[in-house]
Amino acid sequence: MRSPLDASTIVLAAAAVVLAGIAYLKDPGLPLLGAKNGFSMLAFVLPRMVVALLLAGLMQVLVPQDFVSRHFGQGGGLRALLLATLAGVVTPGGPMVTMPFMVALANSGAALSSLVAYMTAWSLFGLQRIIAWEAPLMGWRFVFARVVPSLAFPMIAGWLVSVFNRE
Repeated sequence: MRSPLDASTIVLAAAAVVLAGIAYLKDPGLPLLGAKNGFSMLAFVLPRMVVALLLAGLMQVLVPQDFVSRHFGQGGGLRALLLATLAGVVTPGGPMVTMPFMVALANSGAALSSLVAYMTAWSLFGLQRIIAWEAPLMGWRFVFARVVPSLAFPMIAGWLVSVFNRE
């Protein structure tokens, strides 16, 4: 488990302090308004995040580690990359679902290459996003023009990780 005061937390806190200072110079009431807006977003996100983390923890104890290692681990080869890519395509929801799911996979023995293939596929081809947003707003012609040329990207990304990052 990472420390709550890692480098990314410190950078984010420093950025918040700098932006609060800039906001104060612009108008002394803006930092309080910004904080209220931030806590409003926290109230919206926190219940979903708690449930997502609970689901990830439950998945970690319910899905056997040998299953994850066998299908998404180092020995899985291209099959593991293909399965991870397909899992990324069909995973619903945003980062509040996907990131805890990835942590559960990582803690259960998934290889870094499989995790990269999964995240790349989820980022590029999330079916819920395609069906709910891209196709209705941009049309299926756009969807096919965007998706078809990039079908190989998750597999290539995962393969490159396995080549250059020996675990």
